[in-house]
Amino acid sequence: MRFSLITPAFNSALTIRDTLESIRNQDYPGIEHIVIDGGSSDRTLEIVGEYPHVSKVVSEPDNGLYDAMNKGIRLAGGDIIGIINSDDFYTNPQIISKVADVMNKTGADTLYADMEYVRADNINRVVRTWKAGVITPGCFYRGWMPPHPTFFVRRELYAQYGLFNPGLRFSADYELMLRFLLRYRRSVCYLPETIVRMRTGGASNASLRNRLRANREDRLAWKMNELQPRFYTLYMKPLSKVGQYWNTGRPD
Repeated sequence: MRFSLITPAFNSALTIRDTLESIRNQDYPGIEHIVIDGGSSDRTLEIVGEYPHVSKVVSEPDNGLYDAMNKGIRLAGGDIIGIINSDDFYTNPQIISKVADVMNKTGADTLYADMEYVRADNINRVVRTWKAGVITPGCFYRGWMPPHPTFFVRRELYAQYGLFNPGLRFSADYELMLRFLLRYRRSVCYLPETIVRMRTGGASNASLRNRLRANREDRLAWKMNELQPRFYTLYMKPLSKVGQYWNTGRPD
């Protein structure tokens, strides 16, 4: 089982080294690492060039994060595809081995796990813990979704059901997971472990205006998949994350 890990990047010189190190240090032998750079003007490409484990690098202007992800998926040759952004990193060197083991044993089409948000200026300071929990019937209708940086997908699903919709600026990952897991009911398994740390500062939560736009795109994601959310679904989605700011498991 070969993995393709895709890292979209743009002017990421301050953070991408952690991403590269976390992938280089994985003990799993079958990893293809693809970096899709949006035409950075800082030292991003210079830093990437220091890591010979990177299999493919593309640097050119793109139409945003999800367009970059789609470029990476089209280039990917692995059986399983994971996406880890240039300000995210895996928590230990055994992560891909564990993902491979669980997906081999279960035969699942997809896998997700838990994630921690850390301060941008101190990656040892956890500010939010996303414990996704085991998927249950109706959970998407209750506002649930898995953290996308922990989501691994068999490559044939992208071929069969399509890539990210780059017309959605904030919710293309949500739409894709709705499509794969709810609309087409592809199998999924849960790895109950924190496998990714993400620096705070995501676009959808950067302002109230962005949060409102994300909520509109979430609604559109259901419509695109010919699904009907409950009247409370799209209110529950952000509210369900409030508890993630408590019980971080780390001292201040």
